Parts: sequence; C-alpha cells; structure tokens
Amino acid sequence: MGQLVKIHVSVAQWRTKTASLAFFSFSCCAFVFLGWDLVIVKMATGTVPASFMELKIRDRGLGLTKSMDFVKVSNLQRVKFGRSKVFVIRNSSSGSDVAELQAASEGSPLLVPRQKYCESIHKTVRRKTRTVMVGNVAVGSEHPIRVQTMTTTDTKDVGATVEQVMRIADMGADIVRITVQGKREADACYEIKNSLVQKNYMIPLVADIHFAPSVAMRVAECFDKIRVNPGNFADRRAQFETLEYTEDDYQKELEHIEQVFSPLVEKCKKYGRAMRIGTNHGSLSDRIMSYYGDSPRGMVESAFEFARICRKLDYHNFLFSMKASNPVVMVQAYRLLVAEMNVQGWDYPLHLGVTEAGEGEDGRMKSAIGIGTLLQDGLGDTIRVSLTEPPEEEIDPCRRLANLGMRAAELQQGVAPFEEKHRRYFDFQRRTGQLPIQKEGEEVDYRGVLHRDGSVLMPVSLDQLKTPELLYKSLAAKLVVGMPFKDLATVDSILLRELPPADDSDARLALKRLIDISIGVITPLSEQLTKPLPNAMVLVNLKELSSGVYKLLPEGTRLALSVRGDEPYEDLEILKNVDATMLLHDLPYTEDKISRVHTARRLFEFLSENALDFPVIHHIQFPSSAHRDDLVIGAGSNAGALLVDGLGDGILLEAPDQDFDFLRNTSFNLLQGCRMRNTKTEYVSCPSCGRTLFDLQEISADIREKTSHLPGVSIAIMGCIVNGPGEMADADFGYVGGAPGKIDLYVGKTVVKRGIDMERATDALIQLIKDHGRWVDPPAEERAAAAQLNEGINFAIGSCLLKQSDKIIAS
Repeated sequence: MGQLVKIHVSVAQWRTKTASLAFFSFSCCAFVFLGWDLVIVKMATGTVPASFMELKIRDRGLGLTKSMDFVKVSNLQRVKFGRSKVFVIRNSSSGSDVAELQAASEGSPLLVPRQKYCESIHKTVRRKTRTVMVGNVAVGSEHPIRVQTMTTTDTKDVGATVEQVMRIADMGADIVRITVQGKREADACYEIKNSLVQKNYMIPLVADIHFAPSVAMRVAECFDKIRVNPGNFADRRAQFETLEYTEDDYQKELEHIEQVFSPLVEKCKKYGRAMRIGTNHGSLSDRIMSYYGDSPRGMVESAFEFARICRKLDYHNFLFSMKASNPVVMVQAYRLLVAEMNVQGWDYPLHLGVTEAGEGEDGRMKSAIGIGTLLQDGLGDTIRVSLTEPPEEEIDPCRRLANLGMRAAELQQGVAPFEEKHRRYFDFQRRTGQLPIQKEGEEVDYRGVLHRDGSVLMPVSLDQLKTPELLYKSLAAKLVVGMPFKDLATVDSILLRELPPADDSDARLALKRLIDISIGVITPLSEQLTKPLPNAMVLVNLKELSSGVYKLLPEGTRLALSVRGDEPYEDLEILKNVDATMLLHDLPYTEDKISRVHTARRLFEFLSENALDFPVIHHIQFPSSAHRDDLVIGAGSNAGALLVDGLGDGILLEAPDQDFDFLRNTSFNLLQGCRMRNTKTEYVSCPSCGRTLFDLQEISADIREKTSHLPGVSIAIMGCIVNGPGEMADADFGYVGGAPGKIDLYVGKTVVKRGIDMERATDALIQLIKDHGRWVDPPAEERAAAAQLNEGINFAIGSCLLKQSDKIIAS
C-alpha cells in the first residue's frame, strides 16, 4: 500500500476506457507529483492519459511515445528521492487541485486516494461535516444521526399518504421520503404538505425523483428536499451497452447534464431546499459504466458530476448517498466517496442505506452489516433501514443502529493507536486462515471443524445433551436412523462450557457421535483437565498459555486460543510459538470504551505482520435478555464490519435465553450477508414505494416459501423498473413489476418474458429456474414432512367423515 500517486489536476480528468476499476492502469508501478514534478516509483513501463502531452523531460533517458489515446512512458532514468530510487517527469501545466492516489493493494489495478476514508483507524471519531438543513431538521456531524423511511402508498392517494406519514412521524422518524414519478403525483404533494401542516406535523418531506427533471422542478416548491439519482436524472435508462467516447463526446454529455440539472439547483437555492445526490449501484448510466465499470468508482464519479455543478452554482445544501444491495459494494463505495471528498476538501454529510435489503432477519442483518460498518468508522449522518415491510417497521431497527453509532462516537470507542498496513478497505480480498490439517496419529478427522467459506460455531448446554436427536437437528445435521450426518448448513463446531460427568455415558456418546462426523467440540481447559473428553479441542487464554498449565494436557491436544485483541504486543508474542487450530476473538460485551472492531483490526494487523495464519472466529457474548434486533444489529455491526474487509473465518454468538435456532440462523445470515458462505437462496427485495405495481410483501413471502431451498441461487423481487435491471446485477433471476397486474421475468439483467399475469408469475419464475438447470426439489425431509401433514389432514377428514357416518347409522 506504499505506492503513491499525487496529481496536480482534477481527479475527474483521469479516465481510461480499458480499466473498469481505475482511472488509469499501470503495470507494477506508481508515481508521485511533488511540486510540479511527476515522480514515477518502481516502474518499468506504464501509461498516462494523452491529455498529459505537456510533460517535459527533466532527466535524460525519458521516452514519450503516443499510443492510441495514451502516452507511453518507458526507459526512465532513476534518481534518488529520499531513500528510494524513483523516476522523474516535470509537469509544465499549472493547477491547484491535489490528489494523492495509491494502489488499493499490492498488484491492484484500482488507484485510490492515499488519504484515509475515516478520521481515525483506531477509534470511532465522527467525520466532521457541514450542516445541511432539511426543512426544520439539521443533518450533519454536529447533530444526532437522523432516522428516515419512505412511504409505500400511492402518492396520488393524498389521504392514505398523509395517514402513513403521520404514523411514521409518531414512531419517531425524523424525515420521510415520498415517491414522485409524474405531474399528478407532484400536484398531490402540495395537498399532502398542506394537510400535514394543518395537522401540526412538520416532519420534512423528501421527493424521490427518477427520470423526471420537470417533476423535480415542480415539487421543489413545496417539499423540503429533493433526491436525485445521477444515473437517470439526465441520462437515458441504462441499456447495459458499452459505449465508446472521445474526450469531446464525454464533455458534451457533461454539458448536457449541466443544462438539465442546473435549473433544479437554482430553484433549490431560491426556496432553501436541500438535495440528496443519491447514487444507486443498480442504476448507473451506460456512459459511467463504459468508463468506470459497474463499480464503486463509477458510483462515486456519477455523484461527483452532479456535485461539481452544485458547487459551480455556489449551492452547498446537499448530501450524498452510495446505495447498493450488496453490503460489501456499498461499504466500499462510501469509503471511496469519503476518501475522494477528503482529496477535494469537501465536507458534505452522508445518508447511509443498503437498498433492497429484504425482510425479517435477512433485511436487518444486511443493513446492520453495511450501515453498522460505516457507523463504526464514524461515517453517516442520516440512515434508513430498507425492509420489505410496512415503513413503520423500519424505524425501530433504524433507531437502534443510529444509537449504536452515536454511542460509539460519543465514547470514541477504540483501542490504543497502532499502525495499519494490511487491511484492504477499498477492494475486497479475504484473509483466509489456515484450515485444520490432519496430523499423523489423530483418531478423528479435524478437517471439518472449520469451513473454508466461513464457519459457524454454537454454544451447547448440558441440558441439550439429554435429548441427542433434538440436539442434532438443532445443529442442522441430517438424521439417518437417529445418527447425525453433516449437511450444507450444519454447525461446524460447538462450545461446551461444562462437560458431562464421566459416568454420563449417554451425553458422552452424543458428543462422540458429533466428533465422529467432524463437528468440533471445544471445552475450557479446566473442564478438560478434570473431566477429559477424548478428542475434544481445548479453549485456553493467553494467561493459561503463558503459565504453561496447558502442558498438562496430553500431547497433541488441539487448542483454541481466546484473545481480546488489546493485549500488549509482548503478550501476543507467544502466538508465534504455539500450534493452535483457531483463535477466538472475544472482547467482553461489558467493555464501554474499547471497541470490538478496532481491537480485532489491531489483532489482524499483528497476525499479518508476523505471517501468522490462524483462522479467527469472532466470538460475541451478548447480555441476558438482549432484544433480537439488538443481537442482529450487534452481530452485523461488530462482526460484519470485519468480515466485509475479509477479516475473519467465522462466528460464534452466545446469548442467554435466546432461541438456539435463531442464533444459528443469525450466524449463517451474517456469513451470507458478507458474501461468504451461501447456505440458502439469496433475495434482492425492494422495500416498496408508491411506484410498486403489486403487493410486494405478499408476493415476496410466496416466492420465498417456494424457493428458499436453493442455495447459490439469487432472486430479485422488484416492485417496479426504476432500479430493476441494474439492481439485479447480483441476481440470477428477476421478478419485476412491468405494469399493473403484469410481471416481467429476467435472467440477470435481460428480460426474457414480459407481461405475465400475476396469478401465474411465481410458477413461471420457478419454471424459468428449472429451464436454466438451477432448480432442485426440496429436501426429502421437507417433502416427508409435507406428506406427513397431508396424511394427518386426510386422517382427520376421514375420522370426521367416519364419525358423521356412525351418527347417521346410529340415528
């Protein structure tokens, strides 16, 4: 990460047609502008845009040759720069903007700003922003994190919309967004605003605009804020075509955007309205995708094109958002946005959200991963949790997330300062721990106690051992004649804090059967020393390790090490000389000022610096009676914030009084939400709004019920086409409202069937999945359960008929 580029020009001038993730591409190189000098480091050959024809030779040996649209730089003479030998080119052009870029990681084609994306890497410090006024609500770093949602009513139905806004306000929302797709909806907005004011509801209203500059102009006269989507406000709807542009063509496109967008900016200035420049990963224009790809870089540049126009017109009452349905993409986009704003010296606030997150625990988990990760880094001034549920249901989890972020920033939760050199926070690459290797002489197979795509560990009690078959089922193991076997979503290892007595043969037999199918059993050192269980793995902490008490165990015993992450480095040194199957990162939940996220980053930095490849499990212990949403949000924000950076190999959640199945499902949802282990169908489901063309909640539930057994398959369920095809970039199949009562089906971004009657659409979707070879029948166990249920119903019906017959005969 030491390679650096410092450019004395606007970053926007650096583009390439060939690199989808970078402004420009080099082979094993980086370069630096110092003063007016371009210094090229560790470079044999490379390319810079042809617009840099003003480069002048400073030292002999420099060759410049034009190749198509680029200047090729080769045969450069090395000169000394500090301790390094570098190459030097002088830039004769003047300029005031400075951007420092470096490779996102070793060998990465993505050049990113050298400036960090957050205020501090070792504690939560809220990013300083200007204040943006949305009606009577102030948004920015000097104010609480604001909570918002969006109506789902038909905007033309003024009464229903007003009633829903009032319910949302009563639930504690700070801001409400309403879709405004046409002139009739814009006219209704005046009535909506007036009705709310008459009822003494002063909550700010935001107009959601797509494809309709004229509508935005009209509604700006009555609503407090306008949300514009840079991907479709002035550009046509994306056709996912790769377009070829000359610099002149591209400049004309920018001039067109300015011509269309400037009147709205001027009107917002006149009326004192706020604006959100809200990029959506699914609706980038063909022009942006042709230059930058369907990528976080493209999302940022799309927003910056509009922001530059605002600034040119001296309008600053706006904020940004970078939404995506994939939490990993969403996090990267926001980080890159902030890093680029730091380059420019901009301080605009951020609205955070994971779009199309879905419903229930899935939706809450995805939102917690994306939003919670950024809040832990001090980013975010207003948030929305997008759920396929009534908008009122979004407020509570949204408030819990906001409180988590505010508390972390107020306490400045963190860890002692440390140098961070290995975390890849702009482009994802997972740090994969060394999975267990079978050792000579071992009686059981330990290779399955962790999973290559992410492991789930679960706490098990002595009471659960009293009913082995129920325990096996709760671990999601398959049962054959009462014997457990591992399945796709079976728990990998269990933590047993108390071993059964040596004479409890039934409980010990149940544990033996788990160990025999490579489900690891982890138990504390004290338990294993007093009531040894053959082939168990032993949990030890650093104190027990340094004291040597663990040496009382039989030679070859597998160890699981529990570490906090904030120990002095001299205490962590012992890790260099120990053979451990895994590390459990366990920071007590009661710690107020110490951050789980930052201690873990410090721990991973130590491991990377010392080439230690232990698998690391994120072990989170929640207090008694923790609310389910707090558990989901806590797991997503704390463990998810690490997993989206590729840091970690699994999860272990402990929560007294919580349902075992809920904890297991939450753990697997976390791994799937972080794009690790895929154990069920993935859904991209929009939260509904006034554009939605069918009952999204009902249809979504029906599709999930019939397709949830397809791990590896992703299905998008979209209420309308606004973000449809683009947002389905991550989906294999799409179910999209095309017209009232009609559904269009997609494969990837391509529509394959149009205008299907809604009554037949779910069956048509299933047939489409079958036609593409992605369908499997539900597991036999589910079919057997269904058959058993049918038998029970038939038996009950038969019994009733028989009783009626007996009565008739008796009479």
